[in-house]
Amino acid sequence: MSSLLRVERPASGEPDGLLVLHHGRGADEHDLIPLADALDPARRLLIVSPRAPMTLPGWQGYHWYSVPRVGYPDPATFAAAQASLAQLHDELWSVSGVGPERTVLGGFSMGAVMSYAMGLDGSRPVPAGILALSGFIPQVDGWAPDLAGRAGMPVFIAHGRADAVIDVGFGRSAAQALGEAGLRTSYHESAAGHHVDPGQIPAGAAWLEQVLAGSVSDA
Repeated sequence: MSSLLRVERPASGEPDGLLVLHHGRGADEHDLIPLADALDPARRLLIVSPRAPMTLPGWQGYHWYSVPRVGYPDPATFAAAQASLAQLHDELWSVSGVGPERTVLGGFSMGAVMSYAMGLDGSRPVPAGILALSGFIPQVDGWAPDLAGRAGMPVFIAHGRADAVIDVGFGRSAAQALGEAGLRTSYHESAAGHHVDPGQIPAGAAWLEQVLAGSVSDA
């Protein structure tokens, strides 16, 4: 059984899919759950938000990995977070009956990084898509994304030009790299800072609907 605590917003009936929302640095499992009904107003999805495994001295909340510098997670704590999330995702697929092909991995900031890390990892099942809000594709010694193995997978990226924590250049670079590798990338940029931009949520909800319907197009 997974050691990660989590909160869930159930579907209104049998779920058509699964959305796993990974919170950002210094937050907890409750941080992104308020987005559930905005992203899935019809309540077609089981939405789960886990708590990251780490606490750090001098920091509030929970963390997925330690940060030597932005863009480059600490390899040891990053690998530990991947292992914890692999166990959780496998458990969710088994218990819910919703497989990876109907699962979107999403998150904000550090949680978006972990969504990339799990969704692009060649040793893991290919998910239905990735929803990345204000994150980056991590660069970690000993790990590399399997972009060729994810060709055709939908990815939604939203980033703010005023983001002073994770520069918008990370979002632009991710969109370019994924698009060039053949992933179906939908990139959305706004004037926001480092927060979930409410103005991007309707586009994210529409994208989720398209993922469920299998009709995502590049944008």
